[in-house]
Amino acid sequence: MTRGDKNLEQVLRGTSDANVRFEDLRNLLLALGFAERSRGSHHVFTKTGVEEQVNLQRDGAKAKPYQVKQVRAVILKYHLAES
Repeated sequence: MTRGDKNLEQVLRGTSDANVRFEDLRNLLLALGFAERSRGSHHVFTKTGVEEQVNLQRDGAKAKPYQVKQVRAVILKYHLAES
């Protein structure tokens, strides 16, 4: 199992949203085909076929738990884990 697979599994499991590293979540979105643009502390991710924009900000080295939940919701809604 690759690191990307482990990150995807951790996000989808939803048992440790407060312990997801920002860089792991960022790399997961990039691996799923999202394009990133950053402006200051905001990292905005977009993908063709996905209506929502995903906005991430660091909370130290971690991602904010509510943003991990938003990423999980987008992955599940658009069946991105199956790709």
